[in-house]
Amino acid sequence: MGDNETKRFLAAKLYESGKLSLGQAAELAGLSKSAFTEILADYDVSLINHPTSDVKRDAEQF
Repeated sequence: MGDNETKRFLAAKLYESGKLSLGQAAELAGLSKSAFTEILADYDVSLINHPTSDVKRDAEQF
């Protein structure tokens, strides 16, 4: 695994864990936000990354 691949993997996993925002993770990976969103699936990471409890709470506000 090369340096770029390692950075992308790390960025994807930090995004998945909520430690980095999408923009921060894309910057770490050295990609634009749109390019970063396209590689997330390569690492089994979902673009929509919110706990179910947060989604339910937000839905109740409507």
